[in-house]
Amino acid sequence: MSTILLATRNKKKLVEMRRIMAQATGVEIIGLDDVPTYDEAPEDGATFEDNALLKAREAVAHTGFPAIADDSGLCVDAMSGMPGIFSARWSGRHGDDEGNLRLLLAQLHDVPDERRTGAFVCAAAYVGADGREVVIRDQMPGRIIREPRGAGGFGYDPIFVPDQDGAEVLTAAELSPDAKDRLSHRGKAMRRLAETLQEYL
Repeated sequence: MSTILLATRNKKKLVEMRRIMAQATGVEIIGLDDVPTYDEAPEDGATFEDNALLKAREAVAHTGFPAIADDSGLCVDAMSGMPGIFSARWSGRHGDDEGNLRLLLAQLHDVPDERRTGAFVCAAAYVGADGREVVIRDQMPGRIIREPRGAGGFGYDPIFVPDQDGAEVLTAAELSPDAKDRLSHRGKAMRRLAETLQEYL
């Protein structure tokens, strides 16, 4: 059986990625906790695609396993697409979900509801031990509400309501795991990536 390394140290993101890839492929899925540790380079790419490829290439170079990595973030229309690739460190410290969320809400305070649109964007990259590279980009459009709701998910999920025709108005943090995987930027990008990889896994 083939083995693929999911190259992320975000434990909540790893749970999502592992669940999606396990359902979409017949390969063994391992995480960074299953391989020797290595120093990770800063995510200094100019795009989601750049950063996803950087992380996947680095994982292959250090472990020898084919790797999948993603880079994702929230792009707000009223903020010209920001925080974008800076989503995880928007408030100044990487991974401060609460600080990032509160800062974004403060910045959008005077923006009327009809202009609080945006999308979660994900670029998912595969790099093989043979040097083969595949990158898929997808998104989850929606809008930003004014107060957090829901205990699930992570990051900006509690303030983001995905577009859903005729569905109950739930934030990404209120969705069930199955519903979130179906709608989310990461779920869509990972499934499309898995379909692309099927021919040579």
